Formats: sequence, C-alpha cells, structure tokens
Amino acid sequence: MRRTRLQHVTLAVLLMLGSWSAAGTLPAAASDSSDSAAPETDSPGLLEAMQRDFGLSRAEAEARLTAERGATALLPRARRAAGAGYGGSWFDATSRRLTVAVTSQTAATTVQAVRATGAQVRTVEHSARQLDAAKARIDRLDAPSGVSSWSVDPAANAVVVNVVAGERADNDVLRFVARARETGPVTVRTVRNEPRTFAAGTVGGDPYYTGNVRCSIGFSVHGGFVTAGHCSGAGAGVSGWDGSYIGTFQGSSFPDNDYAWVSVGSGWWTVPVVLGWGTIPDQLVRGSAESPVGASICRSGSTTHWHCGTVLAKNETVNYSQGAVHQMTKTSVCAEPGDSGGSFLSGDQAQGVTSGGWGNCTGGGETWFQPINEILGRYGLTLHTA
Repeated sequence: MRRTRLQHVTLAVLLMLGSWSAAGTLPAAASDSSDSAAPETDSPGLLEAMQRDFGLSRAEAEARLTAERGATALLPRARRAAGAGYGGSWFDATSRRLTVAVTSQTAATTVQAVRATGAQVRTVEHSARQLDAAKARIDRLDAPSGVSSWSVDPAANAVVVNVVAGERADNDVLRFVARARETGPVTVRTVRNEPRTFAAGTVGGDPYYTGNVRCSIGFSVHGGFVTAGHCSGAGAGVSGWDGSYIGTFQGSSFPDNDYAWVSVGSGWWTVPVVLGWGTIPDQLVRGSAESPVGASICRSGSTTHWHCGTVLAKNETVNYSQGAVHQMTKTSVCAEPGDSGGSFLSGDQAQGVTSGGWGNCTGGGETWFQPINEILGRYGLTLHTA
C-alpha cells in the first residue's frame, strides 16, 4: 500500500505542476483553436467516461466525438455565411450535425450558403445580435436570490431566465422577470436549487491549497496554471499536496468573473495534461477549440474525478450569493465541493475551469465553467499544449 500511494503521489505532482486541476471551491488569448489538429484516435479513458455518463457504446462514443470535432471546425464558416441573419448555433446529438439558426428575413441565397457548409438550418424570428443585446440589458438588472441565472438559448430563440423552484411567486422574482421581459424575448424556466460555490475546507488529497481552501489546477500555461478566481486573491501563496510552496496568485477576479492564474516555481513545473486520478488514463491537452452548445464535455476534479455531460448554454450570467458572474458556460456535468478550478475538456481541447453549480454526483446537478480562452486573453497567457 505504501508503494502504491507513493506512485500515485508522484504522478499527481507531475500533473499538478500546471496541467489540470482537481478541486476546491467553485462559485470558477488565445491559443490553439479551431485549427488545432485532433488525434486520429480518442483516449480510451475519455471514451469510457462518455460510455458511462451518456449510456453509449464505444462505437457510438467515437462517432459522437468525431461528429463534434467536425461541428466545431464547421461553425466559423457557417457563422460567416449566415452574416447578419445569424441566430445562433448548436450541436444536434440526434443528427450529429451542427444546426445554425437564421432569421426569417434572411435571403434565400444566404440560407443556401449556410447549407453549403454542411450545417443544418433552422429559421427563427430573432438574430443572435438581438438576443445578446437583450441579455446584456438583463445583466444590468439587480437579480434577487430566487433567480439562478440567465443566458441566450439559440434553440429556443430567446433569453432563458432560470428561477429557483418555489420562488416563482416571490415578489422580487416577479418584478425581475417583468423587467427582463421588457428587454426582448424571454422564457422562464424552473431549476431545483440556487447556484453555489463548491468550496471545500483543507482535506487530504493531491490538489493545491491556499489558506484553508482546497482548489484545483485548471490547465497549464507557460509559467504557471489557471484556476478559479474565488479560490483566492492576487498575492496569495499556494501550497501543493505535500505542503511545499508552489507559487503565487498573480491575478484573480471574482465575482463578475471567476478566473485566476498562478505562477509556479520552487521545483514545480507545468505539463499539458489533465489528471485521470487512476480512474482513466491522464489526458493530453492539444488546444482550446470551443465546442458548441449540445456537444459532449467532461470534467476532472479531485473529489468526484471524471464525469461527462453536455454543453447547455453559453454566455450565461450566474447569480451567486457573492455576486453575479458573467460569460459562463453551463453544463449538465455534476460536481461537488473540492472540484473547483478543475478542468473541462471536449476531446483533447481545453474548454474552461470549474466555477460552481448545484446538486451533486449522486442525485445529479449542473455546473458552470469560465471559458479558457477568455482567461488566456485576459492575462496574456499561452496554453501549454502537447
């Protein structure tokens, strides 16, 4: 047992040195993007996780990942073809194709140009620009605690405002929803719980520590790693699993954003790997091409290890008790305290760092992450890739 633990610890150190992360608190340029080369074969561990969480066969998981890579590469061309009539896009898991919405006023030649890229087309009333403008106006409102989050849903062609179950009749919630509806097309949906950070006290394991908080490395960047901003503020020192000094928070933002970056030194280094924690093989990171709504996505964290789900929404504003956080991506992946700051991956492409959510990995839940490319751009960092 002593030798086994030692071997695990050695691996954890190499991967914590800046590769991915595993856990801590959650409320959470550029680099290789759509041009990143995808490997010809997918990681066995990733396929196993998708088989477990999606109920797929191995062949079905491989086919879905291949289709999602194609949709990710196709999206920029399809969006350019749609022009001003672009109404949003998403990956359709049933047809395994990218769906692009265009407004009803869009010229027939433009619709044909979108179809020529290989995307499916759906006609909608409102453009993505109109929906984004409505969402931006809602961002300026003061949301009560009964309002969980809000974002543009391209498939619904509306801004979806998520209200906590049991709070829909609350006067403050009713006033917020009424004011939100004045901004444009709004749909109200009910969610089970309020969002929260997944903070965890100092416990045993292989994550990093700052003060009495346990958090996780998100992704390696040249010179350090990125993680969730709510883990600590600029200037805070970071210790590793063994208590040794790793480095210092060089930048941190929370709320409004939920991202941070930590410089590393003192014998620690970075590698382009997301830790599998013995559940699956460690995953190489090859770029940061952003996956569309509807695509599969997996998360790694020190508390709950590997879990997969679907991208549900982008540019969502999350109303944590500490304040609103903007431009988040929502997923159906579960998480628990100690998973904060950890890695979200689609295939071998970095997507973001775990921020917060609701629920757990026993009864289910949802999580949000801060997109990786925003973090890289904010601090002028370069993702460490294989």
